[in-house]
Amino acid sequence: MNYLAHAYLSFNIPPILVGNMISDFVKGKKQFDFAPDVQQGIRLHRAIDQFTDEHPATARAKEVFRPHYRLYSGAFVDVVYDHFLARDVNQFSNDRLFDFSQTVYSTLEQYAGIFPRDFQLMFPYMKKHNWLYHYGEPESIGRSFEGLVRRSAYLTESKIAFGLFERHYDEFQVCYDAFFPEVKSFVRLQLETFDNK
Repeated sequence: MNYLAHAYLSFNIPPILVGNMISDFVKGKKQFDFAPDVQQGIRLHRAIDQFTDEHPATARAKEVFRPHYRLYSGAFVDVVYDHFLARDVNQFSNDRLFDFSQTVYSTLEQYAGIFPRDFQLMFPYMKKHNWLYHYGEPESIGRSFEGLVRRSAYLTESKIAFGLFERHYDEFQVCYDAFFPEVKSFVRLQLETFDNK
């Protein structure tokens, strides 16, 4: 899952949100440098990623990208899932996505002092360009794909990926519809285990 899904699946719990959003920038034992409730968010992020990678719907979606992008196919699917979440009226009706994005940014800003360096550098761009809100626009998915390529070690282009996204749009919608209710239930169970510890 990408940033919007990880933010949404934090269920408005501030330290969980922070850990969930910074997790990719926290390697190995560095997670123990953070407060216990932020560590829970980091662990939740990793559990969501594992659940996503192992889900049959994700496996189907990855096959669209795999011939061209091999090990990076999952990263493209993560962005695709955020697109469909942004457009999911069951999760974000009317202008609720915009309000949600602003709440996420303001919550994160309260924890700016603990951001890992790379997230600290990226966050102003995320907020300025309102990445979370714009995932619902196909052209923003194209820009997200371009960013994925820039950050990768081995990819050189994203145009093929965007063409695949457009051609297989309905198929991706089916994958998202099969996947998202299950990951949402999975996260709620994970949060219950945190509460019981």
